[in-house]
Amino acid sequence: MKIYFVYILKCYDDSFYTGVTDNLYRRLAEHNEGLDPFCYTVKRRPLELVFLKEF
Repeated sequence: MKIYFVYILKCYDDSFYTGVTDNLYRRLAEHNEGLDPFCYTVKRRPLELVFLKEF
């Protein structure tokens, strides 16, 4: 059985970003490194993980 995570990040501008991933550590690193210039969080760093649920 594969494990997934729903997560919520609080952005620097007090907005929130919600995502789903099967590799939480990799995905958080991608958000924090800002590799995708079109990602919602790229201009809203630093980010804070405020919610996490495994399923």
